[in-house]
Amino acid sequence: MQTMPAHAAHHDDREIETLEEFDATVSARGTLAGYRVQAVDLTDRTRELLTTDTAGAVFLGCAMREDAEAKIRADGALVFPPVPGLPFDPYRGLVYSPDELFASLADGYEATPDALAYAWFQRTKADRDIQASMLRAVHDDSVSDALDELLSGARVVGVMGGHAMARGTEEYADAARLGRELARAGFTIATGGGPGAMEAANLGAYAAPFDDEMLTESLELLGKTPHFTPSITQWASVVFEVRARWPQGGRSVGIPTWFYGHEPPNAFASHIAKYFANATREDGLLARSNAGVVFLPGAAGTLQEIFDNATPNYYESRGEPTPMVLVNRAHWTEKLPAWPLLRSLAAGRSMETRIALVDRIEEAPEALKRLGG
Repeated sequence: MQTMPAHAAHHDDREIETLEEFDATVSARGTLAGYRVQAVDLTDRTRELLTTDTAGAVFLGCAMREDAEAKIRADGALVFPPVPGLPFDPYRGLVYSPDELFASLADGYEATPDALAYAWFQRTKADRDIQASMLRAVHDDSVSDALDELLSGARVVGVMGGHAMARGTEEYADAARLGRELARAGFTIATGGGPGAMEAANLGAYAAPFDDEMLTESLELLGKTPHFTPSITQWASVVFEVRARWPQGGRSVGIPTWFYGHEPPNAFASHIAKYFANATREDGLLARSNAGVVFLPGAAGTLQEIFDNATPNYYESRGEPTPMVLVNRAHWTEKLPAWPLLRSLAAGRSMETRIALVDRIEEAPEALKRLGG
């Protein structure tokens, strides 16, 4: 089973995103000239900053003492200081972990960094504050950069589907088995990071290293809290119970957005790339699904994703078309007839051999392998 490439093996050698990288660079190179230091707390590295050349370096959101800051500015470094009072770090060097977004869950979901960031977004969005919109853009760009580093070299399969799919249903269990099978086949699962079908696929990836019993018991535990309403706290707490009982699950990615902040992220994704801008997130999720996308039954959001994915495949604007597998014949031919339209669109183009409609979730992995050649 493929694990995701370790972070930092692939990123730009001039980017420093942890204190360990900072120390290693200073001792090995003896200079920070031209480096980018991102969201590292340097308050205890004053001596190093005072004695190391930082000409042309950029410090993004790094806490440091005043004398160190004065010296590196004099060297000609650019300093973007941390912004006080923000519930998130706009210059972050890594994507989020579930533990980070759900910290303080014991005090209720409202107390978590995830909920506080959403509240800040609601407040500043209404004010149309230029500083706030700039901070959101810087944050989203930092998250995209971190996500690219994380997924470098991975074969990513996107699993799209509705947030309304309830825990405890047969559909949810099927979506979890799909995620598990794809993860076991060496793919990295990426979802929209929310509840429903998205959570089920991330759960499946988490369950990949374990036996059938683990998935059966997890589904049973989760089924007692089928939906994130009325209580997000309860809904999320069960996931941490499952993770505590079966630690060290398989890795996967969730890519949610605070634009739909009433919908919490799911904590089965080991890495969460959460965005303020939904358009950036939608496009990024599909663009990074380089090994294809599976579309489970959904409503408007999933429909939008089908055609967001079909367009670059039609024009081949991202290179060769990637596989698209739609699941549930009745849903995509009768209820929301996206399949006939997709098939007409693909006719006579190279994407024609890269699309498939299957009736059951169990058929999706095989279809994906077939289309991917």
